[in-house]
Amino acid sequence: MEQRIIEIGESFTKELNIVKNSKDLENIRIKFLGRNGLLSQLFEDFKSLPKEEKPKFGQTLNVLKNDLQNNFDIKLNEVSASEKSEKSFIDFTLPGKTKSKGSKHILIQTLDEIKNIFKGLGFSVATGPELESDYNNFEALNFPADHPARDMQDTFFVNPDFLLRTHTSPVQIRTMQKYAPPIRIIIPGKVYRNEAVSMKSYCLFHQVEGLYVDKDVTFAELKGTLVSFAKQLYGNDIQYRFRASFFPFTEPSAEMDIWWQPSGKEGRWLEILGCGMVDPNVLKNVGIDPEVYSGYAFGMGVERMAMRKYGINDIRNYFDNDKRFLEQF
Repeated sequence: MEQRIIEIGESFTKELNIVKNSKDLENIRIKFLGRNGLLSQLFEDFKSLPKEEKPKFGQTLNVLKNDLQNNFDIKLNEVSASEKSEKSFIDFTLPGKTKSKGSKHILIQTLDEIKNIFKGLGFSVATGPELESDYNNFEALNFPADHPARDMQDTFFVNPDFLLRTHTSPVQIRTMQKYAPPIRIIIPGKVYRNEAVSMKSYCLFHQVEGLYVDKDVTFAELKGTLVSFAKQLYGNDIQYRFRASFFPFTEPSAEMDIWWQPSGKEGRWLEILGCGMVDPNVLKNVGIDPEVYSGYAFGMGVERMAMRKYGINDIRNYFDNDKRFLEQF
């Protein structure tokens, strides 16, 4: 027993003197002072000593235990101070770190560009809630309950009377109910449709709609406004056309196409927005006399406008949070 006590003390001192870091020190603590360490084993063996030898070796073991613990604590303070000093050291000769700056999402960039163009054409910006009533989203816009055009928009209903808006047109209703003509607004915002997610469609997208109501508003004014917008967004050399279409809230209605010629690919006509003269029934629903006032409206999807402008092939890229895609813009 006496020889083992001496050997453990000497071994502890030798190993403690060559410690270089806190990891080495922890290994020594486990080996000598841990629950199953050499010191604990000595105390276990002490229990089996003859009664007459216990006073002598008990005192020696306690001295050894105190010496090991004190020396360990001294070394621990030395190593901790050394490592703290190394961590806090600053090398002022190293080059500085460049702080990266974030940027606006490509959809927000495109939306801002669209808004700025229409502001320059005399439109103000209006907003409204994304949770809408069935009346504002459909009925007031000339969608009766049994109208087949409702099937054109698969809807997320919250209950029979409220839904996540399928377009920003309800803000047109709210604005015309609140303000008398002349009204000239655009309505940017998120809209929701219960559609299968694919390269060309998503359950959430952004839309910008426009409304102009005043006396003697004509389709020619609508066409001139949209042609000016398209040239500012896509360039003065774009080719465009208007095609007859159908929307429940406008009559007559049309869609505007631009000619798209991707590099190395065959060109084709692409629809960028829908438009038309506000249906008289819509004006009646909001208390505006269609015999005195007329108006036009239009609507476009921001995602698709950006896809046309920047050659993006998959609408899902906008929502994947892939930095490789986002950093391109």
